[in-house]
Amino acid sequence: MSTPIVEARGLTKSFGKVHALAGLDLVAESGQVVAVLGPNGAGKTTFVRSVATLVRPDGGELRVAGIDAAAQPEQVRRVIGLAGQYAAVEPAMTGRENVTMVARLYGQTRRQARSNTAVVLDQLGLTEAADRPVSTYSGGMRRRLDLGASLVGAPRLLLLDEPTTGLDPRSRNELWEAIRGMVAAGTDVLLTTQYLDEADQLAQRVVIVDRGRVIADGTPDELKSRAGRDVVEIRVRHAADQSVVAEALGRLGHDAPRIDAGTGRVTIPVEGGRAVIAEAVRALDALAVDVDDIGLRRPTLDEVFLTLTGAPIDSADPDSDTPTDSDVPTIPTTDERFAARAA
Repeated sequence: MSTPIVEARGLTKSFGKVHALAGLDLVAESGQVVAVLGPNGAGKTTFVRSVATLVRPDGGELRVAGIDAAAQPEQVRRVIGLAGQYAAVEPAMTGRENVTMVARLYGQTRRQARSNTAVVLDQLGLTEAADRPVSTYSGGMRRRLDLGASLVGAPRLLLLDEPTTGLDPRSRNELWEAIRGMVAAGTDVLLTTQYLDEADQLAQRVVIVDRGRVIADGTPDELKSRAGRDVVEIRVRHAADQSVVAEALGRLGHDAPRIDAGTGRVTIPVEGGRAVIAEAVRALDALAVDVDDIGLRRPTLDEVFLTLTGAPIDSADPDSDTPTDSDVPTIPTTDERFAARAA
C-alpha cells in the first residue's frame, strides 16, 4: 500500500482561547483531489497552513508524503506547492518573469527555469499572454499564473486554499480546468473551499470539517447517500407563493421545507421520491400557483452539510471557538512563502 500524501492524527492548534483544530484526523491518499469543506472558522485554513509548515500544531501527528512535518519541515517544503485565496504575483513583471523568478527561488538553473516555466505556462493556457505585464491580466489569469508559480517546482502535493474566492463564473471554470489538467499530469491536490459545487466538480473525496474536527468523509456520492433522502425542488414564478407552497407541501417531507429567498425555489427532503412528486404535482395544481419547474433530484453537498451540522456551509457560528480569518496569520506572499522554503 502506498504512503498517504497527507496523514493527520489528533491534530490540535489553539490561538489563545480560540481552538482552531480540536483533534482533527485526516488521511489523504495519493492520486486524487481531496476537498476539505467547512464554514468560516471551521479549521480548514489552519489545517492547510499546518501541512504547509506555516503553522506548527500544538499536538498530534502530521506527516506529508511520509515526512514528519514537525521534525522535518524543510523536507516537507520540498514536496509541496501552495496557492492561497489571492494571487501572489508581481503585476509589474510579465507572467513569464513571475514564474521564472519562482523557479530560480526553487534553486533551478537558468536553463531549467526557462524550460520549466514554458511547460507550466503552456499547461495553464498562458503561453500567448506570457510576455505581457501581469497588470494587464484578468483575475482568473492571475490565479492561474499563481498556480503556475506553485507548480514550477514540480511539487508532489499542491495545496489550494479557497482558490476561486472572488472569481466570476467563467474564471472559476477556467481554473477548474487548469486544476483537472494538473491532476491528470500526476499532481496530488488538497483543496479547501466553501463552494459545494467546486468540491462536486473536482474532488474524488470530500472531508467535512466543523469546529476543528472531521465530521464526515467519503466520495461526493457517498456523502449524498448519507443524507438519506431525495429532494423535491419547486421553482415558483412569484416569490410571494413560496411560503404558500412550503406550507402546503411540508407534509410530504420528513424535514421542514427550505425556502431560498430571491430564487423562487422551495426544496423538500422526501422518501419514496417518484410517488411523492406525483402527489406534489396534484397539490400544486389545487393551489393554482404559477410554477416554472418541478423536479426530483439527489441532495447537493450543501444539503448534506446542512443535514450533518444543522447549518448551511456559508454561515459562520459567532459563538464558535474556532477562529475567523482575522484570528490567524494570513497565507504568505510569494516572497514570504519561498523565503520560508529556503530557511
